Amino acid sequence: MPIYMDRHYMEGATRHTVEKAHQLDLEIQDEYGVEIQTYWFDEKRGTAFCLIDAPDQDSVVHVHGAAHGSIPHEIIEVDPTVVQAFLGNIKDPISAEAQEKQSTAPKDSPFRTIMFTDLMDSTATTTRLGDDKAMFLLRVHNALTRNAIRQHSGREIKHTGDGFMVSFINAADAVNCAISIQQAFAGYNEDAPDETLHVRIGLSAGEPVQEDGDFFGTTVQLAARLCDFAAPDKIIIARIVHDLCPEDEFSMNRLEGVKPKGFDKPVEMSEVIW
Repeated sequence: MPIYMDRHYMEGATRHTVEKAHQLDLEIQDEYGVEIQTYWFDEKRGTAFCLIDAPDQDSVVHVHGAAHGSIPHEIIEVDPTVVQAFLGNIKDPISAEAQEKQSTAPKDSPFRTIMFTDLMDSTATTTRLGDDKAMFLLRVHNALTRNAIRQHSGREIKHTGDGFMVSFINAADAVNCAISIQQAFAGYNEDAPDETLHVRIGLSAGEPVQEDGDFFGTTVQLAARLCDFAAPDKIIIARIVHDLCPEDEFSMNRLEGVKPKGFDKPVEMSEVIW
């Protein structure tokens, strides 16, 4: 069935009232042959959005009208592939009650795992497809990568134009994030075989120097060099990252050491099999 996104203007509504309306929709959605996938609410503007799998726009109107009477003011059909690329695993927002009970996030650790990603052949893609099409593909790349970063507790340090530098407190989270990124791109490429996207990823760990929100030092440099060394669709990690990860959780192949540019001696590394 088609995927629709609708917009409701709900001036004066709160997270609680929108959450309740969503639950009422879910209770009767089967009667109207629709599947309401998730919703968003901008409390400041009093605007709610729903993402719905439905046979037609009339079904979207009818289910909302029967559930709570809030008829959408606008409905558009959206491309499922693009929605998946930008939203990742679609799930409902945290409930209003849960948001109110959330505790302060833990502080970052001095020791961290650094990940670099790089979108392959981005310059050639721009030359071949033109700026507008290349920018669309870059947005898809950014969305797929950021979805995985959020899912695995990563902290985006900076966007490098055609890649990311990311910090993790936990090495296993970093490796799982790298795997999720490659799996997301593999899924996207299967759905869009005419314009595939390929990334390479490198990870290292240590205590980088932090200044003005950025990180510097050997740990950062090594992660960047390992990313440069990686082939398309590959994940290369430093020995220290390998040693920090549970052996039974990941499949890894140790590689022959190489001497990265700027380093005095060869560096031990492994490839993560995803």
